[in-house]
Amino acid sequence: MVVKKNRAKLRAFDRKTALLCIDLQKFCCTHTGGSFATIDLHHPASGGYRMYFDRLNEVVVPAVSRLQSTFRNAELEVIHLRIQSLTRDGRDRSAQHKRLGSLVFPGSLDSQFIEGVEPVGDEIVINKTSSGPFSSTNLDYVLMNLGIRTLVMTGVETSECVESTARAASDRGYDVVVVEDATAAASPVIQEASIESMRYTYAEVLSSEEVVSWMRGAKASRITPDMGAVPGS
Repeated sequence: MVVKKNRAKLRAFDRKTALLCIDLQKFCCTHTGGSFATIDLHHPASGGYRMYFDRLNEVVVPAVSRLQSTFRNAELEVIHLRIQSLTRDGRDRSAQHKRLGSLVFPGSLDSQFIEGVEPVGDEIVINKTSSGPFSSTNLDYVLMNLGIRTLVMTGVETSECVESTARAASDRGYDVVVVEDATAAASPVIQEASIESMRYTYAEVLSSEEVVSWMRGAKASRITPDMGAVPGS
């Protein structure tokens, strides 16, 4: 049995903080996009995906939109990550994406961001053909140039690209906040398992409301010195 150690208290909010919006594009977030195009959402076996899209529309998009507005109003960086190849035939894709048949080429419908959370002005957009961006893009270099040390993460899917990004960021020394109600996975079970695997070790897990309170300097109810303590320990 592995005993999880307490994490340090989440540092006070400062301007070295950026919002990451991960894969909020039609390829990952619409039932006609990417691999979802072949799924019959009316079939009983597709119940998990129906819940995924319901959560996206009713919970995630409103939460991300609120966070984007908060960061923009504070003149902080909002950075968008998306799946997109350099070439139309996708020959530059990772081996993983080639095996999965994931092809999102420049200018395609699947490459478009979904309504309500798309980039504004000259916000940074980083394209990737991998699960996590740190091993395959210049994200780390860009963040270093911006002086960023804390990353607030939102997007999809929680158990895949979000978790890969969070783990890699933590390994590189960033403070990571994962916003639970601004993320979604293929099912509630997977969502919970992924969130719990990141909590205490790789990231602080907060709600969008708590993030806004943290940014405003108000002490959110769950941001406490023993936040990382394992219940009952």
